[in-house]
Amino acid sequence: MTKAEDMVAQIEALGEKLAEAKKSITSRFIGQERVVDLTLTALLCGGHGLLIGLPGLGKTRLVETLSTVMGLDGSRVQFTPDLMPADILGSEVLETGADGVRSFRFIEGPIFCQLLMADEINRASPRTQSALLQAMQEKTVTVAGQDRALGVPFHVLATQNPIEQEGTYPLPEAQLDRFLVQIDVAYPDRDTERDILIATTGDVEAQATQTFTAAELLDAQRLLRRMPVGESVVEMILDLVRAFRPEEDGASQQVRETVAWGPGPRAAQALILAVRARALLQGRLAPSAEDVIDMARPVLSHRMALNFAARARGDSLYALIDETAANLSGAKAAA
Repeated sequence: MTKAEDMVAQIEALGEKLAEAKKSITSRFIGQERVVDLTLTALLCGGHGLLIGLPGLGKTRLVETLSTVMGLDGSRVQFTPDLMPADILGSEVLETGADGVRSFRFIEGPIFCQLLMADEINRASPRTQSALLQAMQEKTVTVAGQDRALGVPFHVLATQNPIEQEGTYPLPEAQLDRFLVQIDVAYPDRDTERDILIATTGDVEAQATQTFTAAELLDAQRLLRRMPVGESVVEMILDLVRAFRPEEDGASQQVRETVAWGPGPRAAQALILAVRARALLQGRLAPSAEDVIDMARPVLSHRMALNFAARARGDSLYALIDETAANLSGAKAAA
């Protein structure tokens, strides 16, 4: 078997395993396949996800189910205004041994896991939020001058309530940029809500089953990075990301008039990984232009912002992203 044939076989086998994982997840998180796909995308890409939705939509249930299905050691931190960095990272305590000798012992915080759920992350103070910056980027934390490695793999799935702003601290742009995707969790439709009602109020509930191990997820992440990406898809990703930078020569007049600041190079890196993951989840061997359009909103929306005038007019950032991606795709097809 050639290397190409071997890679095709591995991708197909991984696609079947992911389909099994999705089936187990959706047995407990009913009807929100888009949300499940985007959350799996974050894990497959080795990144982090920001789940935004109203209370009671199952965000916590989803993360707990993912931890079981993907075979990851999970922890949960409820972010509150009085939470301190040491409550997440851990701290050193002074102990006296049986021989009377005093020494420091490090007690690990909940961040020493493989899947951290940061619940209502915007309720913590900026000082506490910043405790995650190094962890999310470098997968290590520095405590008392010593670098300490986190779990392998290490992922953060954070939740945020979009309507309650009293007593919250908006995430800084540097931290938002570290989330691979923003995942909007909307209300379920009527049929889905009926299924949820029946499935969750009986005496027996569906139980998630483990499909992956941590080692298998790491193998999947390495395989995803080896998936081929066509030159046209790479160029489209670059064109799309650069199209939202108001200072770029190729930026449209609409972007210049509405966007305060655009996405940086990390957005292009996230997008090329995300389109691979989407192709993989759909059982395809390579991403297409359609994947770029579909992943533009979750990858770019939290990496850019409208200016004051656009917000005052009520302009939609999502509409701008969708329209720009569609126009770019149409121009590519015409060419």
